[in-house]
Amino acid sequence: MTDQKTCPFCHPAKDKDQNIIFENESCYFLQHNKHQDVLEGSGVIVPKSHHANAFELTEKEWNDTYELLQKAKACIDEMYSPDGYTLGWNVGEVSNQFIFHAHLHVIPRYNDEPLAGKGVRYWLKQPENKRKKETSNS
Repeated sequence: MTDQKTCPFCHPAKDKDQNIIFENESCYFLQHNKHQDVLEGSGVIVPKSHHANAFELTEKEWNDTYELLQKAKACIDEMYSPDGYTLGWNVGEVSNQFIFHAHLHVIPRYNDEPLAGKGVRYWLKQPENKRKKETSNS
C-alpha cells in the first residue's frame, strides 16, 4: 500500500516531471511528462486528501472531481483536439492500481492511434481473461 509519506499524489511537487495543471479546493489535475509521448494530453484527477480508492471520496471531492474533469476536457480539446476519451478508476491490485491514492485517469483518444476503437472493455472481453473456476470432486 502507498503511504502518505511516499505517495506521489500527496506530494505532487516533489516529482519534477509531474505538473499541477489545475486545482480546486479538494483536487488536482496532474499531467506527468513521461506519459506524454504515448498518452498525449493525458492526466489524472486526484483528491488532495489521501484516499486509497474512489469509494472513499467525499461528496465534496466528487463534485470537485467533476469540476476539474470539465476544465481538463476543455483544455485538452483546445490543445490536442482528441477524437474521444477513455476515463477510468482502478481499484485494487487486480485492476492494476499500483498507487493506492484514488485517481481518475483522463486519457484523450485519437483516430490515428494503433489501438483506436479499443477501450477498457476490449481488454477485459478477451478469451484469455476468462476466469478459471475451481471444480470440486464432491
